[in-house]
Amino acid sequence: MTNTDLTALTGDYTIDPSHSTIGFTVRHAMVTNVKGKFDEFSGSLHLDGSDPSASTASIDVKMDSIDTGAPDRDGHLKSADFFKTDEFPTMTFRSTKAEALGDEDYRITGDLTILGTTKPLTIDLEFNGAAKDPFGNERVGFEGKAEIKRSEWGLTWNAALETGGVLVSDKIKLHFDISAIKNA
Repeated sequence: MTNTDLTALTGDYTIDPSHSTIGFTVRHAMVTNVKGKFDEFSGSLHLDGSDPSASTASIDVKMDSIDTGAPDRDGHLKSADFFKTDEFPTMTFRSTKAEALGDEDYRITGDLTILGTTKPLTIDLEFNGAAKDPFGNERVGFEGKAEIKRSEWGLTWNAALETGGVLVSDKIKLHFDISAIKNA
């Protein structure tokens, strides 16, 4: 998509959580991957098609909405061993820098706050396109990925395995499928 096309997309957008996913993958017991997602989040984007570096993103995630498909595991993740959701109910991301990398590829850097600890996070994004939906909403879509070490945010709970290694890896793969609606 050329800059001329992107210029038409300039504006403020609200993330549509019913058509978006904020998810993660983590290695479990050193042998398999467990996937999960957050069911409740909100966010906004400001897109600047003529100057993508002026674009911004802001996302708030309700940590109690974690869903790995196993209620017992979800309860453990909400507990003091992991996310302490009673004390820290929200995970936030606030962008600090946006870059156009060429073609449909972008990179957004910002501050990710988990458990009251804020660290930088860089997300590689692919612009999936723009369309007007059947209800007249102007939509944009992005797909993104990033990796973090959970220990950098104080998420250090683990259990040793008899065969060596640990129950939960430190590396977490984050993935995002974002659909956002242009504000009227």
